[in-house]
Amino acid sequence: MRTGSKVICVDDRFPTEIILFYNHLPIKDKVYVVRGLGVGVGLNGQEGEVVVYLEGLKNPCSTTPPHPERGFHSDRFREIEPPAEVEAEELAEAYA
Repeated sequence: MRTGSKVICVDDRFPTEIILFYNHLPIKDKVYVVRGLGVGVGLNGQEGEVVVYLEGLKNPCSTTPPHPERGFHSDRFREIEPPAEVEAEELAEAYA
């Protein structure tokens, strides 16, 4: 999964405490485009989970420095199409 990947949401069940901090949440079985990746903070307050930011879903920033936008755990999505430039690179390598 990279910036530009098309992904499908496979888990849209969010605990109430998460819903309170977001303006927009993904919907199961809907296709999104990844606009970025980052390191997030889990419900337990621990850093380290990989989060994705989705085109069309802009959320508030965290109150924890360095105040990143709140993203979604990458496990909630499955890549269905890599970015176009990745496909071109893989084709070039295959024919090299």
